[in-house]
Amino acid sequence: MLLSLALRNIWRNKRRTLLTLSAMVVSLALLILALGIFSGMLQDMLASATEQYRGHLVISMPGYQQDREMFNGFVPPLGLLEHLESNPDVLGVSPRLRGFGLLSHGNNTYPAELLGIRPGHERQVTNLADHLIMGRYPAPDATNEALLGRGLAQKLGVAMGDELVFVTQAADGSIGNDLLTVAGIFATGDAAHDNSLVLVPLPWLQDVMVLEKHIHELALRIRHPREAQALAHRLAAELPGRLTAMTWGALMPELHEAIASFDASRLIVAVILYLATGLGILNTVYMSVMERTREFGVLMAIGMRHGQIRLMVLTETLLMGLLSLLIGCSLGKLMTLYMQRVGIDLSERLTPITYAGSTILPRLHAVNDAGNYLLPAVLLLIIAVLAGWLPARRAAKLQPADALREE
Repeated sequence: MLLSLALRNIWRNKRRTLLTLSAMVVSLALLILALGIFSGMLQDMLASATEQYRGHLVISMPGYQQDREMFNGFVPPLGLLEHLESNPDVLGVSPRLRGFGLLSHGNNTYPAELLGIRPGHERQVTNLADHLIMGRYPAPDATNEALLGRGLAQKLGVAMGDELVFVTQAADGSIGNDLLTVAGIFATGDAAHDNSLVLVPLPWLQDVMVLEKHIHELALRIRHPREAQALAHRLAAELPGRLTAMTWGALMPELHEAIASFDASRLIVAVILYLATGLGILNTVYMSVMERTREFGVLMAIGMRHGQIRLMVLTETLLMGLLSLLIGCSLGKLMTLYMQRVGIDLSERLTPITYAGSTILPRLHAVNDAGNYLLPAVLLLIIAVLAGWLPARRAAKLQPADALREE
């Protein structure tokens, strides 16, 4: 009986109910869309920082990631690479050697960071191949091909097929130098990479630096980047010698803090948005209760208890919340899917922004994540019930005789 009475009471004033439902539906749908776009920005930030250069997990000697000391490398133990690749949570493993020196072309000389890689392995970990603007990715059997950033290429004044001279300090105290051929040019939007990073074949850099068979790190791409810390703990027990596993969060603490604050941020945004919606619900239910004072008196006179009156009014607000939830989530999902598949490209008006070691791209796209629906939905129901509590309390405190005399 209470349910049928609540359904009837909701539609006593259709215009007022529809306006309140519209506010609830719009606020829910827009919040779902906003959280989806925010998740997309965080996904881009994490991808730009880890999938363009660092990787999700990095295995190296203790202290290497802090000081980049040339001699703080290691010879990969036999079978380690294959063991890591066999882990179901690991999507790719890339051995790397890092060198710093001077690159020259003609009369132009600039400092650069050379990353010695195996092209086939590196493409499983990073996505620089997707950012090529000229040329091609180094071939698996390349001997001295180089892939460099657009900013560095412009400073050096090089084009495809040009030769570069690289000079660096070798491990035996000599001056290491050799020629490189430009195979491709990339542009990521991150000035730090575009202006100084060069990818070269690992054997070539090992010869130049006189570090035969040595590498500085193993970069890993994993299936669930947000769970990198748990995987690092499991791998720690399997790594031989003094090797340690560091997550992207440990390598980039500012980015880790920015992403970790997302849950708190979306809760704050949801509460602020729903405060206004809650006032609308409160107004609708309160006006409905005021109009039905004599009706409540009649119901109590024929035996309905105060608690039942309170429950009936709360049921009305809960039904409005559930109806808004159904429509709002459907509308929010449609908008999120549209932004996920199409998005909005702002590259003509905005430039990429570098923050906390990552790049915020000038585009808006959404991530269809279950958490972006759950939080707004639960908060909407809570706000609806809380907004209905005061009117329900007032209705339950009425005395039958006083309510019947109410004009």
